[in-house]
Amino acid sequence: MRLGQVCRIQVMGFGLVVLMAIGLTIQLLGIHFPKRTSQSSTLRVLSSLPPSLPRTCQPKRHIVFLKTHKTAGSTILNLLHRYGDKHGLFFALPIKYQFNYPNLFHSRRVKGINSPNRPQYDVLCHHMRFNLPEVRKVMPTDSFYFTILRDPATMAESSFSYYRSVSSAFKKAPHFKAFISHPSHYYREGERSNHYARNLLWFDLGFNPNAPFTVTLARAGARAVEGTFNLVLLAEYFDESMVLLKEELCWDLDDVVTFKLNIRGSSRPLEPEEVKKLRAWNTLDWYLYEYFNRTFWDKVERFGKEKMDNEVMRLRERRQQLGELCLEDLQPVRAEDIKEDAIKPFQFGQEKILGWAIRKDLEPYIRSRCVQMVTPELQYKDLLDARQFPAGSQNGTQTIVTPARVAVR
Repeated sequence: MRLGQVCRIQVMGFGLVVLMAIGLTIQLLGIHFPKRTSQSSTLRVLSSLPPSLPRTCQPKRHIVFLKTHKTAGSTILNLLHRYGDKHGLFFALPIKYQFNYPNLFHSRRVKGINSPNRPQYDVLCHHMRFNLPEVRKVMPTDSFYFTILRDPATMAESSFSYYRSVSSAFKKAPHFKAFISHPSHYYREGERSNHYARNLLWFDLGFNPNAPFTVTLARAGARAVEGTFNLVLLAEYFDESMVLLKEELCWDLDDVVTFKLNIRGSSRPLEPEEVKKLRAWNTLDWYLYEYFNRTFWDKVERFGKEKMDNEVMRLRERRQQLGELCLEDLQPVRAEDIKEDAIKPFQFGQEKILGWAIRKDLEPYIRSRCVQMVTPELQYKDLLDARQFPAGSQNGTQTIVTPARVAVR
């Protein structure tokens, strides 16, 4: 073998050793380099996944969602907005941002309700105090009704933080511990915004939150809810709730993949004694929660525990996948760190509300899809309003866009 060949072999061997050493160093130091993803492969990631089983049902398009307060309702509202946007559904929108809450819902509060050329309403989902007879005046008879509940103890902690500036009972209390110790000392029925301070779920469902608790009353309320709503979800089991919702609506997995919206920057865990006191103060809500906790797990049992575990895993994997595709950071960020007003969360109360920042290096179509997933409810409502009622219509009497033109392309 010639000397030149030997030298070349030695140099190649040395180079291979150097490359291996560099690779080992990178692994040991935890260094990684972002992979450049082609547009075609990114589009494949963004495309909806196939359903786990062949569909034998038809997707539901007429939907009523009672958005209760402080129960992850804003996140659910986003998936309804996205689905309706995608499929050209027509939303029953409030004239402003709520249906005259905290008053009971009335059909006259729906924008465009008296327009002779309006299409049939498909989705009713914005803040209201539930009033079934008036809802039925707006929505088709085959509408699917659902809502979501939360343990009233943790819900009370969130409500105190968020609504302290408006609720008379909360404002009187020097701090949350004081309110927990003696809620009746600060609470007066009928004072400004005190519905946030006691049995808020019961109130949102259209019942009297100050009615004296009896098992007969509470049972009658629970059965009335059960007779009206096809599905009652639980905030504490959000992913399982999304799986049940997907199955009931006959939707695909991507339709119920969400990033949490309207998230508080901080919260403190409750002591067991505090939980006990808050549940006692919100007795009607606690009865409701216990009742529908049982019905929820009955549904899971019928669905199949193993099947549920698999579907929850698929949901979480897909959320992670889309998060890595869409988001600058997989953790929510402060509103001041989000430069786009279109996706900046509304700030209300003493706690900072977090949101999501979208990656800047995405293709326009992909980015628009990602932006939809993090658009807060107020901005999305404005987008839907502008599409359904163009030319600055304020009273719903001008030209209404037909559902086929509502969808985002």
